[in-house]
Amino acid sequence: PEDRSARSALSPHGGVHHDQLRPGMLPQIIPESNYLIRMADGTIKQVNPFTGTEVWTVPGRGNRPLGVMPPNPAKLDPAKLDAHCSFCAKLYLDTPPEKARLVKSGDKYATLRHLQVDALFDTVAEFRRVPNLFEIVSFNYWQKNFGYRLPDAIEQHKRSYLASVAGRQHVLRLSEQRLKAAGFDESAWDRMSLDERLQFANAFFGGGHELIVGRRHYIDGATHDHQLASSGTLAPEEHYQYLRFTIDAMRDIYVNNRYVRYVAVFQNWLKPAGASFDHLHKQLVAIDERGVQNEMELERVRANPNIYNEAAVNFAAYRNLVVAENDHAIAYAGFGHRFPTLEVFSKSERSQPWNHSPEELRGVSDLVHACHAATGSDIPCNEEWYYKPPDVDVPMPWRVLIKWRVSTPAGFEGGTKIYVNTIDPETLRDRVVPRLFQLRTEGRIAPIKIAIECPCVPNCLQYNPAVRQQASSHPEFPPLSVGPSQDE
Repeated sequence: PEDRSARSALSPHGGVHHDQLRPGMLPQIIPESNYLIRMADGTIKQVNPFTGTEVWTVPGRGNRPLGVMPPNPAKLDPAKLDAHCSFCAKLYLDTPPEKARLVKSGDKYATLRHLQVDALFDTVAEFRRVPNLFEIVSFNYWQKNFGYRLPDAIEQHKRSYLASVAGRQHVLRLSEQRLKAAGFDESAWDRMSLDERLQFANAFFGGGHELIVGRRHYIDGATHDHQLASSGTLAPEEHYQYLRFTIDAMRDIYVNNRYVRYVAVFQNWLKPAGASFDHLHKQLVAIDERGVQNEMELERVRANPNIYNEAAVNFAAYRNLVVAENDHAIAYAGFGHRFPTLEVFSKSERSQPWNHSPEELRGVSDLVHACHAATGSDIPCNEEWYYKPPDVDVPMPWRVLIKWRVSTPAGFEGGTKIYVNTIDPETLRDRVVPRLFQLRTEGRIAPIKIAIECPCVPNCLQYNPAVRQQASSHPEFPPLSVGPSQDE
């Protein structure tokens, strides 16, 4: 449907197109000795083993406030409960038609799909899956470039939704709002026929840019506007359901559009991190490429299939950067990032989130939740997911990065491509670990192992078949004998 050889070198989401990244153009394999270096004056230099990003932490530049808590928090108006922004529970009609919602009854959760407009307020959604009103990669992109059409089941739901007067009014109002935001004047809308106006509805029912929106804007019982409900304020079970519901949406996007090569999953928390609303939500964006990050990593994975063990979790363990661990995941203070970053790796042999077992998903969720809770709701941060694209032929582990957006790259970074990160990995670890112990004592996070308690067994990531085979046939650390030894 499109001539890929004639495409621009720029990807639709910015940056260099991956077709330009030939193996000979990529940096050489980075030696371990360069990952993390402390200079005599205290400057810490880091290099990311997967991207080659160079980062310095200069003494004295990290002594600044991190959060964005207002100095004088304002009292909340009780009359605006659940109506603080377009994502709030009393304003369901401010977002495009729901694709699904997660509801709770007692301690059980259930997923409701394709609700009609007159049923939206019959239940309370713990999490909602809704289209993004302003797509990064639009439905028109898929339609014009690939000839994409709505699958039959989605087309049927669209027709059913539009068949009701309330549903049709809902869609038309949001279509008009979207066009005006794009620069169309009111007269252009007025000149359109009803059928022309309803053509914009396809993006709401079959687009590839979606949001997973939480119920709360503020924590339960909040009295002031600094008491926002973040990932870390959720209970561990709520966070697991949030993560599982996101993965269900992610898989659904792949199933419904065969032209999608990668679904980017991320969370922008607070406006300095790119959020439109200070209301908890994740975003999923379908693209027709693997993305530059994946293309760069693939070259290194093919050169060393065990690189995620050797250059990530093993190195972190040897440098005492591991902050938490459980049977299914491990978290550490990352190195070679533009911002202070906590990294959570799944230990599963499965490379993609939707193939994880419930126990494995919960293990990852518990560590991601704990990292957010230790971060605090006043620090702007991005949560980014990385996993094996469906069309990739080598295993890659699923990992989640939580980046604290506490600095702004400026002229020095732009001119040198050396980034100044004000918090080095050891300082990040020392900020997070005491907080994790406190949260665990208070019962606010799952019962995970923290810092020195973590076993940190080498090659704990099981994505690599060679590592799994070696571990099963020749375990590095066999069980200790409980009886007397031969010498005794």
